[in-house]
Amino acid sequence: MILADNEKDRRIALKKLLPMQRADFVGLFKSMESLPVVIRTIDPPLHEFLPKREDLLVEIQHLEDTKPRSPKLKALRPLLARVEELHEQNPMLGLRGCRLGITFPEITEMQARAIFEAACIVKKKGATPHVEIMIPLVGSIEEMRNQTAIVRKVAEEVFKEKETKVDYMVGTMIELPRAALTADQIAEEAEFFSFGTNDLTQTTFGISRDDINNFLPAYLKYGIFKQDPFATLDQAGVGQLVKMATAKGRNTRPTLKVGICGEHGGDPESVKFCHKIGLNYVSCSPFRLLTARLAAAQAALQEQQTGPDLHTGTN
Repeated sequence: MILADNEKDRRIALKKLLPMQRADFVGLFKSMESLPVVIRTIDPPLHEFLPKREDLLVEIQHLEDTKPRSPKLKALRPLLARVEELHEQNPMLGLRGCRLGITFPEITEMQARAIFEAACIVKKKGATPHVEIMIPLVGSIEEMRNQTAIVRKVAEEVFKEKETKVDYMVGTMIELPRAALTADQIAEEAEFFSFGTNDLTQTTFGISRDDINNFLPAYLKYGIFKQDPFATLDQAGVGQLVKMATAKGRNTRPTLKVGICGEHGGDPESVKFCHKIGLNYVSCSPFRLLTARLAAAQAALQEQQTGPDLHTGTN
């Protein structure tokens, strides 16, 4: 699919991927039974699924020097050409997230079809799946509207074909400051928010998660940072964006479901902050689950003892 250079070939490849995705989702919905399942549409840049450019260059040069007639060269050269075509100077701010679905809408169509067909299959076997489709890296209402329209169109097609319907919601990851600032507009389309605080921290600070360790020791030594902002949520900056976006979103859609996902979801201080500002849930990696639950319980007990924060409300 990635190597295809036109929509027709991409759709042929996506048609082969569809049953694989559908099978994964069937298993997921069966395991989760009636619990809600959030599925994020494709987010990483496409080049992340391909070999590294430098590795390909080395391998091609080696074959040209040692086995110039190797049939493998015929396969590697177009692969290198596609890798170079997809190369970006700053890929984490490039063609990824909803931008992929907008540029190649057939990808979103395939993923949505796999999700809804899987949900219908499981429902016909007696389960009650609850699907929440999450559009990543949205920064404007126009992006959200574009991807939501595709998801809802595919949903109606599948429901008609399968002669059944399933409950579903379409929401978004809030990962960009602009999304937080325009959350009231985005909530016109989004039925839930999940704050991707890893990327929101990156884009708010202008700091790469992968490169922060080059200067983090100095920042901690001189007190510029009290802690690693990727380990504990920066409540004064990033946290205020979360708080503001939650309020703006619920002003538009009072029933808006809001949570966070990422490493902060397992940090006790971050969990307590999320409870304080009225988020519905936190999501974290499995090995941090017990820590997150304990922090949530402590926050709830503290609220019972001291009363709700009149400025932020409670869950």
